[in-house]
Amino acid sequence: RAEHVMLVDLARNDLGRVSEFGSVSVDELMTIERYSHVMHIVSGVSGNLRPDIGPVAVLRATFPHGTVTGAPKVRAMEIIDELESSARGPYAGAVGYIDFSGNLDTAIALRSMVAKGDRAWVQAGAGVVADSDPAAEYQESLNKAAAVLAAIAGAHRA
Repeated sequence: RAEHVMLVDLARNDLGRVSEFGSVSVDELMTIERYSHVMHIVSGVSGNLRPDIGPVAVLRATFPHGTVTGAPKVRAMEIIDELESSARGPYAGAVGYIDFSGNLDTAIALRSMVAKGDRAWVQAGAGVVADSDPAAEYQESLNKAAAVLAAIAGAHRA
C-alpha cells in the first residue's frame, strides 16, 4: 500500500509540472483490476494542462513512469543504469500515439517481447522495495510473463 501511494504522489508531482496550479487530482485510488495471470492496483491522476503545453511536453514530464523507475526518480534511473547490463528496449517504455488534434494516448509496455529470426526475448518485472522477498518478486515476474510465454509456445506448436 505504501509503495503504491508513493507512486501516486510521484505521478501527481510529474503531472503538476505541466498542469495548471491546483488542478491535479487523484480520481481513483487503489482499485483492484484482475486479469488472467495477475492482479493490479490501479489509481488515476489527472490535471488541467497549461495552455502552453503540448503532448510531447506531457510525455517528457511523465515518462518514464515512477512505476518502472522507483523514487526518487532521477537517482533510481541512475541506479538502474548502473545495475542493468543491457538496454530495456521497448520494455517499460511508452507505446501509443499523438493524433492530429494533439491528443496523446499511451500505455506502458510492462510485458514485452522482441523477436528476431527464431529467437524471442520476453521482459516482465516486479517492483523491488527495501522489504521485498527476492523469490516472491521473481515469481511475480514469471506470472506477469506467463501470457506472453504461452503465446510464444502456442505459435511454436502451430
